[in-house]
Amino acid sequence: MTLKEAITLFGYHQRSSLRARTIRSYQPLLQRFEVEFGERSFDSIGSDEIFQFLEMVTGDRTKSTRRLRYAQLKALFNFLIDKCNLNMKNPCDAPLLSKAFKTPKQASRRILDREIVEELIYNTKTLRDRLILELQARCGLRIGEALKIKVLDVVDRKLILNEPKSGKESEVAFMAEQIAKRLRDYIQQEDLTPGDRLFPICYSTARTLIKNLGERLNVILTPHDLRRYSATYASRNGGTVGDSLQSDPSAPGSQDHPGISGEGGRVGGHSLDGRSSWKISDIVP
Repeated sequence: MTLKEAITLFGYHQRSSLRARTIRSYQPLLQRFEVEFGERSFDSIGSDEIFQFLEMVTGDRTKSTRRLRYAQLKALFNFLIDKCNLNMKNPCDAPLLSKAFKTPKQASRRILDREIVEELIYNTKTLRDRLILELQARCGLRIGEALKIKVLDVVDRKLILNEPKSGKESEVAFMAEQIAKRLRDYIQQEDLTPGDRLFPICYSTARTLIKNLGERLNVILTPHDLRRYSATYASRNGGTVGDSLQSDPSAPGSQDHPGISGEGGRVGGHSLDGRSSWKISDIVP
């Protein structure tokens, strides 16, 4: 079996068992791999050749990206060896490769203090900027999710998140009454129609906005710092995000978690990341 045929077979397997986002992440690597070795038998490709290929593709990338590309190639060979019942060792298991593309050490992630987040929100100069920060820090939205929301996705105190990063068809984020009122005022103020996006800006503009707000307080800030703050305080207050965010924040007892669920939250099955048990150590960018 040539590598080209093997990659096609692997593609059929992916489409039947993996999320669309995961499949897309494989495509650039597999396309380059097919260009290099497509006409060769896949079991003739050696560890040294794979090492040279990965160095060429990931030489200027971060350690985490290099590890990801290595793991993706390893998954390809594991699948082929298993499905074809081959008595061969995965070439990606060579010590040279496992050491060169080892998992990088995880740096401890900084969690924003509540006082800093509150000051960031209150120091915003426009209603749009304030809402972007509140939807992240108080409702647990990713910046990409906040930027994709349209007027028709706003239903009273709920935000319908279509095609979220978790892979689900949709999720629901709840807003506190004050945030919902500000959002309604913003929609009227901007004269937005149902098909309009709430925040018609791109990711880089939002990132620059949040970075500049942080600089006013001498804080290095990225959009995901706000979501991490939201998720962390939900975990601290309720034990798991699933416990504290599965119900409407207006329900009795929701005010017991003022960090998140009293101000807003989100549900999408069980938790922010779709798992039934989610701890603070699970928070990832």
